[in-house]
Amino acid sequence: MSSKTLDQFLNVNLEELKGKGLYNIIDPLESANGPVIKINGKELINLSSNNYLGLATDDRLKKAAEEAISQFGVGAGAVRTINGTLKLHVELEEKLAEFKQTEAAIAYQSGFMCNMAAISAVMDNKDAILSDELNHASIIDGCRLSRAKIIRFNHSDMEDLRAKAKKAKESGQFNKIMVITDGVFSMDGDIAKLPEIVKIAEEFDLFTYVDDAHGSGVLGGGAGTVKHFGLSDKIDFQIGTLSKAIGVVGGYVAGKQNLIDWLKVRSRPFLFSTSLPPADVAASTKAIEILMDSTELNERLWENANYLKAGLERLGFDIGHSETPITPCIIGDEVKTQEFSKRLYEEGVYAKSIVFPTVPQGTGRVRNMPSAAHTKEMLDQALSIYEKAGKELGII
Repeated sequence: MSSKTLDQFLNVNLEELKGKGLYNIIDPLESANGPVIKINGKELINLSSNNYLGLATDDRLKKAAEEAISQFGVGAGAVRTINGTLKLHVELEEKLAEFKQTEAAIAYQSGFMCNMAAISAVMDNKDAILSDELNHASIIDGCRLSRAKIIRFNHSDMEDLRAKAKKAKESGQFNKIMVITDGVFSMDGDIAKLPEIVKIAEEFDLFTYVDDAHGSGVLGGGAGTVKHFGLSDKIDFQIGTLSKAIGVVGGYVAGKQNLIDWLKVRSRPFLFSTSLPPADVAASTKAIEILMDSTELNERLWENANYLKAGLERLGFDIGHSETPITPCIIGDEVKTQEFSKRLYEEGVYAKSIVFPTVPQGTGRVRNMPSAAHTKEMLDQALSIYEKAGKELGII
């Protein structure tokens, strides 16, 4: 018999979320996660995927995955430190280090796990972490796990960062101090001010840590935000995901050889979780090779992103200050935001609403993620639907 106390806690809180319009409904896909998806038998133009370059359905990656399964099976069979390190893992990590212009790299089972692993392996309760207030949840959780003192600075506010770095350094309370930022912020699409962050870090001897989940494959010709600014030799930790632009699953940390050596002996997810399966590793390596060989997909992504942004602005939507393909349509009111997303769905566009607490209250938005796989015809159809729904609801 289940606990009455647990049932009461769950039922009361679930009803509260539903009453506030904060309960998320999950829509299972009946197709691959491509530019057009099928949900409940209905085909929709997909503007909610992180599959920026369309690689999740690329035939070259499928072939690499099939060959890996044929040779190595479906699972790695053990943690990396016992006998779960296949030669495929070594090849992927070597390719990632080359791609990110670092001495070495280490692969993990997810991007979220990278932040849980790397931060807590290096920082402890005698240290401090300066963290942008809009950093991803995985960074926040990784900081908490480290038990370091967390000092939040105002979003991309370099004066606030410098003042707090100075205070932390001069306090003499901390053995080590790290500054952490997303490379690209996932809700607004703005880019971290990495050159200024590096200058402050050099002034106060801070570790530098960039989570480039939404920058890899997108900026710097595909190599990410750090390459975009020409700072590959200035950032201590480069974190990336294999599940967005790369199109597969997993994550990685790239940096100096001694950092990667340390993570291999002290980061708990590497030590205590079965390693990435062969198919995913091989497909990820193939994706990295494709990005290193050609900028075609990257260029197509930006062409489509700029086309969609221009179309939405022309219609009168508020798309904020995005500097990347992430394109929010900021509605404001949470109820109207959800109604707008619903109308888009009814008309044939899948674009999820994002509301508080994911974004600040009163800044509800529909978040659009154009990809290299979208055609101009798809984007034109989406813009036509946006115009219709926006006028119906008085948004434009």
